[in-house]
Amino acid sequence: MSYVSPFFNGLVLCSGLIVAIGSQNAHVLRTGLKREHVGLTVAACIVIDAVLIGLGVAGVGTLVQSSPLLLGAARWGGAAFLLWYGLRSWRAVFASAALTVAPEAARTGARQALVSVVALSLLNPHVYLDTVVLLGAIGGNFTPPERPAFALGAMSASAVWFCALGYGATRLSGLFARPAAWKWIDGLTGTMMLALSASIAFGA
Repeated sequence: MSYVSPFFNGLVLCSGLIVAIGSQNAHVLRTGLKREHVGLTVAACIVIDAVLIGLGVAGVGTLVQSSPLLLGAARWGGAAFLLWYGLRSWRAVFASAALTVAPEAARTGARQALVSVVALSLLNPHVYLDTVVLLGAIGGNFTPPERPAFALGAMSASAVWFCALGYGATRLSGLFARPAAWKWIDGLTGTMMLALSASIAFGA
């Protein structure tokens, strides 16, 4: 049995979900630009995502898989959500607003930095929708032996993204601070989400 397909599906799906601009990404970017507690912030985001993805695939996915009604609802609900997400991302491409990073003079301590990233991660309802609900439900479409590969793919995408965003910002602050860069990211995200929506809806 090949685990390449579920791993790749988890990798692509989580990549599309996590790249979209949000409070967590903005915080990681800001931390990288300020070069303050980058490692701590990135590690916290990776661990939080890994735990939530694991819980989603192991729990919610299993529950959905046991019920044809819930499985159908998850399939069409997930497809609809991805469609909305993709359209929203493309809307952001043409929006005039852009991500801004306000410089702060005072340096924060490690404890305060950890509390901030945990709060921004866990108090954001979208993180549960993305990881526990959506990824968990879609992961439930795979057979039990394939689910760990799907979860690992999603976790890998999360780890790569946060490392790239946090540490990349320390070296490429000018590029990531430009609105045009985020418009390209939003365009790529929108395309991926629309393609995944069609794939789920039509069982491709």
